[in-house]
Amino acid sequence: MDGAAALARLNRRLLERFSARSVGALRAALPLRVALPYLEPFLARNLEKEARKDALVIACARAAVAAGRTPDAAEARALLARARDIDREFFANVARMPLRFDIPYGRIEPLRLKRIELGLALSCRILRAWSAPRRLREELPRAELAREVGAILSLYCEETAALSRGVRLPALLGPVRERLAGALLRLMRETARGLAQDIAAQKRR
Repeated sequence: MDGAAALARLNRRLLERFSARSVGALRAALPLRVALPYLEPFLARNLEKEARKDALVIACARAAVAAGRTPDAAEARALLARARDIDREFFANVARMPLRFDIPYGRIEPLRLKRIELGLALSCRILRAWSAPRRLREELPRAELAREVGAILSLYCEETAALSRGVRLPALLGPVRERLAGALLRLMRETARGLAQDIAAQKRR
């Protein structure tokens, strides 16, 4: 079995569940409902690009585990550079959407680098546990897994909220952009905490 491919599939399903729950929370929040026709397609496409980035992180972790070492800072920086390439492709594809972007990379990239570092560390632990004759729960107790997954999702929330602040909404919604971004971050964080606990509570091999 290709452990990295299996982990990438699990990660994609996690992001899909997170996105679906977040959109559900947005639909229930009156201040955000008016912006949902603009935010929902953006969030869906953002999920796709983040799944691609995470797959690169997992592949890097697999190579490190196979070599018996730990990914270093240079590898994390290289992944950050590849993430920028994926971003450029993403923004080229969403140029047809009725949105404009002014991306605050100074705010986003420190969050992104930290998420890459945490993702590398967690992926290495999981892949090592899967390749050894012991169960994942012995390597990552439930509470610790919830904490690790929650930390990564929290950074994802902050990055997405920072990115949303760079989305230039139609003039009608412009005056409430900061309020929308703040409410989006709060709802996504609440969703992330609940999902991390759910994932950690599931039966693991």
